Amino acid sequence: MPYSKSAKKSARITVRRTEINRRVITTLRTYVRKARQAIESGDVAEAQSSTRQAVIKLDKAGTKGFIHPSKTARTKSRLVRQLNAVVAKATPTPR
Repeated sequence: MPYSKSAKKSARITVRRTEINRRVITTLRTYVRKARQAIESGDVAEAQSSTRQAVIKLDKAGTKGFIHPSKTARTKSRLVRQLNAVVAKATPTPR
């Protein structure tokens, strides 16, 4: 239990920041999950738009410090690599 005035304030700030962090990270996971589901479904247009939205959310979360920048880069790389595989499979090869 916080005793000093500054410790009480720190506890209040921690609660506020935890709520904000949880909200942002939950939203981020939702966008990434939707992108992965769209990629698995094979719908190229939907996969591209949802991946674009997920990348924007990842960039913002990484820039503002909600997640580590390396995790941002790793997740974006994996998503785009999966998307490129689906796009390559959907487009016919020229002869």
